[in-house]
Amino acid sequence: MHELHTIFQRSPEVALFLSLAIGYYIGRINFGSFQLGGVGGTLLAAVLISQAGVTIDSGVKALMLSVFIYAVGYSSGPQFFASFNRKTLREFALAAFLALSALVTVVACAKLFHLNKGLAAGLAAGALTQSAIVGTAGDAISRLGLPPTEVKFLQSEVAIAFAVTYVPGLLSAILVCVNIVPRFMREGLHDAAIKVENAAEGGIRLRPGRSASMPGLVGRAYRAGPAAGRTIAEIEVSQKDLITVERIRREDRLIDPAADVVLEKDDIVLIVGLRKWVVVAAAQLGEEVAEAEGISVEMESRQAVFARKGMNHVTISKARNSLDRALRRGVFILGITRAERPLPLLWETELQHGDVITFYGSPENTRRAVEVAGYDLPCSDKTDFVYLGLGLVSGLLLGLVVAYAGGFALTLGAGGGCLLMGLVFGWMRGKYPKYGAMPSAASQLLKDFGLSAFVAAVGLNSGMQALLTIRQSGITILLLGIFVALFPLLLTMLFGRYVLRYNNSALLAGALAGSRAANPAFGQVLEKSESAVPTVPFAVTYAIASVLLALLGPLLVELV
Repeated sequence: MHELHTIFQRSPEVALFLSLAIGYYIGRINFGSFQLGGVGGTLLAAVLISQAGVTIDSGVKALMLSVFIYAVGYSSGPQFFASFNRKTLREFALAAFLALSALVTVVACAKLFHLNKGLAAGLAAGALTQSAIVGTAGDAISRLGLPPTEVKFLQSEVAIAFAVTYVPGLLSAILVCVNIVPRFMREGLHDAAIKVENAAEGGIRLRPGRSASMPGLVGRAYRAGPAAGRTIAEIEVSQKDLITVERIRREDRLIDPAADVVLEKDDIVLIVGLRKWVVVAAAQLGEEVAEAEGISVEMESRQAVFARKGMNHVTISKARNSLDRALRRGVFILGITRAERPLPLLWETELQHGDVITFYGSPENTRRAVEVAGYDLPCSDKTDFVYLGLGLVSGLLLGLVVAYAGGFALTLGAGGGCLLMGLVFGWMRGKYPKYGAMPSAASQLLKDFGLSAFVAAVGLNSGMQALLTIRQSGITILLLGIFVALFPLLLTMLFGRYVLRYNNSALLAGALAGSRAANPAFGQVLEKSESAVPTVPFAVTYAIASVLLALLGPLLVELV
C-alpha cells in the first residue's frame, strides 16, 4: 500500500486511468441479470483505489464534467429545440415532483432520527449528489445568528454527511435509471429508443453496420431487346426521369449514353435509379445480365447545403420541375435533413435554405447538383476547435452568473451552463452546417471519457474520507443516504409512469436522470440505449433540477 501511495503521490493520473481500466472491466461482469456498467464500475474501483491515498486536482473533475455535458448538449441541440413545446411541461412537472418529494423525505428522516440542520442538509447534498446544496446550506446556516462555534460545527456536519452519502447516491441513481426503469416498464432502453427513432423518421432506423435488404436506389444491367430502336431520352422520360442510363456497351465498345443515342439489339445497358421504376423499366429493356464486365460505373454520395436563390420554401416537386432536364439528369436524392433531423422524401416536402441534401450519382453529376442546389458540405473527420472552444467558454461563463431571488442565490453552475450552451451551439450547427464540425466518434469520446474521468476523480477524492467517516460515525447516515437516494427517485418513477403517462423507458430514464441532475446515471442510460433519444427529456429536467435541488439547502435549514 505504501508503494502505491508513493506512486499516486508522484503521478495521480496513474490512479485515474487505473480506475478507468479496472472499472470498465468490472462493469462488463454480469451478476445474474444485473450489470454495473462502465461508469458504476469506475466509481467502485476509484473508491477502492482511494484507500491507498490519492488526490486528484479539482480542476480535472470540473474540466471532465464540462466536456461531457457540453458534448451531450451539442449532439442533441437540434432535436432539443425541435421538441421543446407544450409536451415538455411534463418534464417540468417531473423535476418539480422529485425536488418536492426529496425535501419531504429528508425532513421526515431528520425528524424521526433527530438529525441537526447540518446533517440533514449534508444528507440531501450527498444522497441527491448535489454539491451545490453544501454551499447553499452552509450560507443559510451562517445567517441563522448562531454563535460562531455552533455555525462552524453545523457546517462541518454538512460536509460529513455529504462525504458519507455521495457515493451511494451516485450508485443509486445508476441502479434506478439503468436497471429498475427498464424492468418496471418491461422494455429495454435500446429497444425503447429505436421505437422513438422509428416513429420520428417514419420508417426503420438502420443501426451502424447495417443496411436495408431492399435499398431504394439500385443498379441493373440489361441486354437490349424490346428497347432496341429507342433513344436514351425516350427510355428515361418514360420512367419520369427516375432512372438513368449510365453506360452502354456495344460489342467491345463503350458508348457515351447521350440523350439522342439509339439503342441497338444486344447492347448491354446499365440502368441506375429508384428500385420501383427500374423494375418497371426492366420489362421494356430486355433480359437482365448477371455479369457485365467493364460496364460498372463509380458512384458517390455528396452533401450540399440548399441555398439556391428564389427557391426557399418550395417543394421538392416544384424545385425539380423548375430545373432543365440536363441539370437534374443522373442525380438522385438519398436524404434531406433539417437541423440534423431527417425529412421524409416526398414530392410535397418543402425545402428551406440551410437544409442538407445528400445527392447520389456519378462524381460529375453530383458535383453539378451541388453547384445547382447551393454549396458543398465536405465530409470532415476533423473537429472545429474554434467552435468547440467558444461553446465551452460561453458555457463556463454562463455558469458563473448568479441571480438572487428572495435572498437565495440561483446559478446554473458549470454543468448547467455548458449543457445550455452545448444545446445552443448544437442547434446553430444544425442551422448553419458549414461551421462547427464534430464527427460523431469525437463527440462520443468526449462524452464517454469526460463522464468516466469525472466519476473516477469523485471516487478517488471522496472514497477514503467517506469510509473513514462511516467507521467513526456509524452507518446510520449511510443507510439514510441510501433511502433518500432511492425513495424519491422510485416515487418519481411511479409518478412519471402513471400520472404523467410516460410509456417509453428510454424517455423516462432520461427524464429521471435529469430530475436528479445525475450525470453518471445519464451517461449509463446513453450507453445502454445507444441513442440520443433520452437526451431531450434529460436536458429539460436537468436545467430545472439544477435550480430546484440547490434550493433544498436553505429550505432544510429552515424546516429542520
